[in-house]
Amino acid sequence: MPTDSRVADGVRLAVTTFTTLPVRAGRVDRDAASVAMALAPAVGALLGAVLAGALLLLTQIAPPLVAAAVTVGLAALLTRGLHLDGLADTVDALGSYRRGAAALEIMKKPDVGPFGVVALVLVLLLQAAALAELAGRSWPAVLAAVVAATAAGRLGVAVACRRGVPAARPEGLGALVAGTVGPVALVLGTAAVALLAVPAVPGRPWQGPVAVVAALAVAVVLLGHLVRRLGGVTGDVLGATVEIVTTLVYLGLVLSG
Repeated sequence: MPTDSRVADGVRLAVTTFTTLPVRAGRVDRDAASVAMALAPAVGALLGAVLAGALLLLTQIAPPLVAAAVTVGLAALLTRGLHLDGLADTVDALGSYRRGAAALEIMKKPDVGPFGVVALVLVLLLQAAALAELAGRSWPAVLAAVVAATAAGRLGVAVACRRGVPAARPEGLGALVAGTVGPVALVLGTAAVALLAVPAVPGRPWQGPVAVVAALAVAVVLLGHLVRRLGGVTGDVLGATVEIVTTLVYLGLVLSG
């Protein structure tokens, strides 16, 4: 069982990794990382509650698309844009068709290539469009949708950090957190996020959980490809996973049929 100090250090690491909250840093090691990555969905849920509140408030004074765009911007602000940066770097590496160290070198460059730009524009547009559609639903549905999608994105990080998945580099965030999350934490996290998603689609209680599970399944397939291409996970891969899973859940919640 984790000690109180390990849990406290893990909570601090989770909050400082996934938000801009000015929390005093604790010990940073793999024990703390194990707790932090397991708690990532909880931090995502809290962040999602803030974003849902902002969206609901903004829709009272602005058109839905404007409110949605501002909410997407707020999400980037509250996370320092790190996940978006990771998405751009990861897609640039994939677009280069290089493997191993050569691909990792591309990810370290400070500039953003055309593949990364397209990925950023597409993800931001899809998130804003989905939020604009969700804004027309009841406030409990909006809250459930945004909380579940934001939590699912961070649950994707826990999935990427599951045991057996290596780090691509011997240093950096990937090396700190890779392989630190056990199966129990993943099962509990998935069940909790799926449950949060139940009220997201009025009249269709199954659609939210299905969207969460489907997005995570896509993430597992993509992560397998990235591990083969890069040799493991990196901080950029984790950031890309956040944005991809979040976007896929939003899309799953607004689909109708």
